[in-house]
Amino acid sequence: MDSPRISRRPLRRPVTVLALAAAMAGLLGGAPAAGADRTPAPAPAAAAAAVTFSDDFNGPAGAAVDSGKWQIETGDNVNNHERQYYTAGNNNAALDGQGNLVITARRENPGNYQCWYGRCEYTSARLNTAGKFTTTYGHVEARMKVPRGQGMWPAFWMLGNDIGQVGWPASGEIDIMENVGFEPSTVHGTLHGPGYSGSGGIGAGYTLPGGQKFADAFHTFAVDWSPNEVTWSVDGTVYQRRTPADLGGRQWVFDKPFFLILNLAVGGYWPGDPDGSTVFPQQLVVDYVRVSTGDTPAAGGPITGIGGKCVDVAAANTADGTPIQLHDCNGNAAQKWTVGADGTIRALGKCLDVASGGTADGTVVQLWTCNGTAAQKWVANTARDIVNPQANKCLDATGNSSANGTRLQIWTCAGTANQKWTVTR
Repeated sequence: MDSPRISRRPLRRPVTVLALAAAMAGLLGGAPAAGADRTPAPAPAAAAAAVTFSDDFNGPAGAAVDSGKWQIETGDNVNNHERQYYTAGNNNAALDGQGNLVITARRENPGNYQCWYGRCEYTSARLNTAGKFTTTYGHVEARMKVPRGQGMWPAFWMLGNDIGQVGWPASGEIDIMENVGFEPSTVHGTLHGPGYSGSGGIGAGYTLPGGQKFADAFHTFAVDWSPNEVTWSVDGTVYQRRTPADLGGRQWVFDKPFFLILNLAVGGYWPGDPDGSTVFPQQLVVDYVRVSTGDTPAAGGPITGIGGKCVDVAAANTADGTPIQLHDCNGNAAQKWTVGADGTIRALGKCLDVASGGTADGTVVQLWTCNGTAAQKWVANTARDIVNPQANKCLDATGNSSANGTRLQIWTCAGTANQKWTVTR
């Protein structure tokens, strides 16, 4: 699409200076350039690394976000012709008491706020971590449920921390997820920098299969960011990778600290304004935001067990529920596993999972979208056991067999050969 998106530079009435860097650019508009790479591929396993930033938004209903992690921006945004006024405190951004942050867009103006077009018609919220947290490289992800309706524009994105010195777009911008209401089944990931900003940003879209809509369920949006490469994924499926080679000789500005931003805009050049079909209030619901270190996505390595066979994702299928089995070692991606510092064991961008969170002997293990539950936590110890602490049981090859296709399960730890594993880290 050639949507005339432009930068959303500083809000006109910031509540604080926000290091002004924080407020300065914006979700620069710009749908991905035509011909961008849209072919889904297996996601890289996250690097085995420490979590450097995490907010699970736990707290009482109505509470404001943690001010040690986030600051609130206020004001309107003439640059994108957005219609909302971003308010302070917990008026439009509050915890729901169930482990979520809820950013709410309302058709209201209780404070008689003034916008670029006159008296503001809508309120919403925009948060960032400038001055509180930045990262250079790593795995950056959020699990969210987006709003629906014409004119809605939720986003999870990052800006270069030097924006106050060099301005936008020289600072760089990484849009991890943007959605516009007229595309309910599609999200976009985009890079913006000098000479490729606004509608000239470099990016692509990802569309859910079968007419599913992003507003109907939570989804996980992530980038794996390393020197000279940014990779985007949705629910563990990679849909684009970008390197300096994609910029046609223009400057790559993504090897320095960036801070995080969450916001819900109403209207603007790209999404268009709300109309009679748009129902208010609308909400962007955020389950968590998490950043972990690691200069590159880990390539992973084999996990070998009884008979020298490898732990294998059946048919290299990335669908949730795919069986985990033993198979002759062949070096393919279905046998490359990464043991993360968060306790996950990952292949093909998804997690080793105990089916239905079971704890009984014989509960099978499977591949499943990573979700942070205890069913996906493992300890690989020096005794060569791989233990699920929730069940206090060991990864086990069914029937003490080493035949190709032997299903893996959990079972009471017995120290037998079918429960011993060699993990390549």
